[in-house]
Order: sequence, then structure tokens, then C-alpha cells
Amino acid sequence: MKDVLQPPAPEPRFRDPLVTADGQARARVALTRPETLWFNTGTLCNITCANCYIESSPENDRLVYITEAEMNDYLDQAQTRGWPLREVGFTGGEPFMNPQMPAMARSALERGLEALILTNAMRPMMRPRVRDALAQLGAEFGDRMVLRVSLDHWSEAHHDSERGKGSFAITLEGMRWLRDAGIRTTVAGRTLWGESEAEARAGYAKLYAEHGFAIDANDPSQTVLFPEMDEAADVPEITSSCWGILGKSPDDVMCASSRMVVKRRGADRPAVVACTLLPYEPEFELGTTLAEAEGEVALNHPHCARFCVLGGASCGG
Repeated sequence: MKDVLQPPAPEPRFRDPLVTADGQARARVALTRPETLWFNTGTLCNITCANCYIESSPENDRLVYITEAEMNDYLDQAQTRGWPLREVGFTGGEPFMNPQMPAMARSALERGLEALILTNAMRPMMRPRVRDALAQLGAEFGDRMVLRVSLDHWSEAHHDSERGKGSFAITLEGMRWLRDAGIRTTVAGRTLWGESEAEARAGYAKLYAEHGFAIDANDPSQTVLFPEMDEAADVPEITSSCWGILGKSPDDVMCASSRMVVKRRGADRPAVVACTLLPYEPEFELGTTLAEAEGEVALNHPHCARFCVLGGASCGG
């Protein structure tokens, strides 16, 4: 009996930056309008979430604290290179773990830029020194400073299942303080629980009304609902022909308008990576200067497909 020939196993996806597993040209994105420069302030966080894409925790210092001086160096580079920066974003970890976070926000705001700070609005933000600094910044710069609070779900049970028992109440305490201080606040939620987008937004709207939060649950820029970031998810690779098929432009993708600065533990200086979602992958590190980071980015990761292209998510303000 003759051996039955088996077809060769398909090549693994998201491997070659130039071509997809089936040999098509991989989609690439040029930096066409660098409007947002992100800084990862460090991966240390006051809590450990069940599904944190960056694995932030009280012990994770793979990305160490960025300093105000290092941030200002990159903002100077952006000015020298003529980047049309509109916004400086701060993410972590928990940004308010970094003792220089208020000073960094002030430096960005004093340059005439907007400052977007991603926070869980828990104890690090609520320290008296930090609250005093935020209140002063809010009074001086108004709506040019925005705090986007991580409120994974509008219900206490679901939020606490991700962030730990009691975290929902503590975050709401922080949001009420921001409300009373007149500091512009938005929310980032997650779509983990099988409800429709309409159901999720209705839940957030009810919560906002109960607490007097001036946040629009139906405005995607004020209540951002992020899809889950699972690197093992079965998502298609994005080819150069996908733009026309999907009716999208490469300019719609986050890496067309932003870069992120990180500082790795033990590194002599910070580095620039393609986006906020891929802080650890070496193939998405573009260099140590903004000049080096101006090249095209190959969409060679499941996050690029599911989160940015197919999910339509954006991290901007």
C-alpha cells in the first residue's frame, strides 16, 4: 500500500515582517502624522490585574521609571524634527507610581500640548501630594489635561473580578475626587463579558448618572471600550490588499500617528517602540531617537490585526 502524501503544514503566522504565511505582501504603516508621543512611566503598579497585557504589578519593573529630563529630551527632538505633536500620553503600570508624574505632566502642558494620563485612580493618585499637584494643573490648564480612568466594567462584580475585591469602590472614590476637583475625566472599559456594545454603554451611562460624572457613555472618545488583547487569538494576518477590502486607510491605525518611549531595566537610555501595545517585543523597537523611529511599521503581530485594524481601537485622547 502506497504512503498517502500529506500536505505540508502551514507556516506560522506573524513571523516574516515582509510577507504573510501564505506569501502575500504584509501591510505596513507609515508615520504620516506624529500627533501623539506616549511615555511608559514604568511597569510598576499598585495592583495585579487578572489580564494585564503588559503584566504590570507591584513587582514588575521590566520598564523602569522615565524621568522628566528624559521626557523633555524627546519632546525637544519632536520639535526639532517638526513633528506636529498635539498630545503627550502617559501610561504604565500605574503612572502615579512614578514620583515625577506631576512634573512630567506640567512640562508637557507648559509646552502647549495636551496631556492624557491613564490611571486606575486608586491610592497612588490619591496621595495628598499628587492630589494637590493635579488640582493645581487642572486649575491652570483646564481641559488640556485629561485623566482616563481604567474602569473595566460598569458593575462592581465584573470590575473586581479583573482588579481585585474592593477595587471598584476605591476607583469610584478617585473618580468622585476628580469630579469635585473639576478635572476632565474619561473612562477605559473592556469587552470581556459577552454583552453587546449597546448594553455596555447603557450600563456606563447609568453609573455616570448615579455619581454625577460628566462623561458621555456613547462617545467612544470618552468611554473607550477595548477588545481583549490575546496573543493566541485566531486572527487573520493583514495584507497590503486588506485596506481596500476593509475600506480602511493605513492612516487609521495607531502607529500612523504615534510612538511610545520606554526605558528598559538596565538600559543606558530610553528606546522608542511602535505603539503602546507592544512594549516588550524587540522587533517593534525602532531605535533610541525619534529620527530612527520615523520608519514604516510592519503589522506583524496579532494585536495589530485584532486590536487596531479589525477592532478599530485607538489609544489617543
